Formats: sequence, C-alpha cells, structure tokens
Amino acid sequence: MSRIGKKPIAVPKGVTIKADASGVDVKGPKGQMKQALPPGVTAAVEDGTIVTKKDSDDPQLDKFHGLARSLVNNAVLGVTEGWKRELDIVGVGYRAELKGQQVVLALGYSHPIVFDVPKGIEVAVEKQTHLTVTGVDRQLVGQVAANLRRLRKPDPYQQKGVRYTGEVLKKKAGKTGA
Repeated sequence: MSRIGKKPIAVPKGVTIKADASGVDVKGPKGQMKQALPPGVTAAVEDGTIVTKKDSDDPQLDKFHGLARSLVNNAVLGVTEGWKRELDIVGVGYRAELKGQQVVLALGYSHPIVFDVPKGIEVAVEKQTHLTVTGVDRQLVGQVAANLRRLRKPDPYQQKGVRYTGEVLKKKAGKTGA
C-alpha cells in the first residue's frame, strides 16, 4: 500500500471537483485544470475530500497510486494558491523585458533572444534582472522556468547567467598564473 496514496486530499472552499474515468477536473479561484490519472488508479470525491484508489491489489500499482494522489493534490493547490518560480539574471548588460506574450532577453549573445510564453503561464519582469514565472500547472511552471534558465546557464567560473533565486553555485577556480 502506498503511504502517500492513502492520504485523503482536503478540498478547500471555492474549489469544485469532478472525477471520472479519464481524470479529475479541478476548478478554483485561480483557474481550472484537468489532471489525467495513471492507468489502474481512480479518484472519488467523498465527504469533501478526494480519495485515490487502486483498481487491484497489484503491488506494481503502489507507485502509481502515490503519483496520482500527488498530481491531484498539486492541481488543487495550483487552482487555489498557484505555483511560482523565480529567476535572477546575473551579468553586465544582461536583462529582460516583457513585450506582450514574449520575453525579450539580452544575455550577452550578438542578438536578443525572444522567448514565447505558453498559454496558461504568466511571466513578470521586475527591475530587468528578476523574472517571476507563475501559473496553475506545476509541471508547466517548472518547465518554462527551466527553459528560460537553459538560454544561458550559470557559468561556474564567472557566476554569470540565468539562475533560480536562491540557487547556490559552486565557484570554480580559474587557471593560476604560475
């Protein structure tokens, strides 16, 4: 039995849940989301909570049972509070600006980089060097933040690039002049 899968998910006020064979529909104040469930796992709404259940006692379903519960819980948290990732741009002349649904980044290359923001994600640019990626879908927020970071990964020698806020880099020593 999956310890995580057994835990019921409390449904906050203002959130409506519809569970069927294909997945779970979650609607809340921040938006709505449809979360598909792995095969062999179902979800049901009981007494104001969501409970995930395995279809059989196969031990191979335990990992999917816990996964399904975590995915539905992330969807509930996403429509109530939302998910957020913050990025810092470090480097002389490195900056970002928002133009409609595009982020234009100057990251030390010969040309500016235009990044299209996907639907359902919001990117806020504060002081040209701080980006905040927010949205309802935790996976999509993390993927967009990772794609922005990948445009100029932090350099271990000069510490320049796009990094997550609070990310600690291990500085490498350069060549010694011996």
